[in-house]
Amino acid sequence: MAEAIAFDTHRFVKRLTESGFTEKQAETLAEEHVALLNANLATKADIAAVKADIDALRQETKGDIARVEAGMDAMRQETKAAIESVKADLVKWLFGALIAQGGLIVALVKLL
Repeated sequence: MAEAIAFDTHRFVKRLTESGFTEKQAETLAEEHVALLNANLATKADIAAVKADIDALRQETKGDIARVEAGMDAMRQETKAAIESVKADLVKWLFGALIAQGGLIVALVKLL
């Protein structure tokens, strides 16, 4: 059920008639004001509905953030593993190069 905006139509009509409006004009204007207010102003129920929507979006966003963070953690772990693998390969390559270089030096020394 829609909540109506509180508007003192009696006071409104009284003030308009005191200002020179006819009672019919004042009543018509009051009715239009009430319709305008009820159609365009947010009620407490409207605000509560918007708050509920915001809360739902907040919870959904928190879930999205948690999923992104979990994905980032997984990517971070994969990156660390890849770096460790590259380091291991580099160390193997360097030791291989050192051994080859040492063998070359020994071979050159024997030739001299």
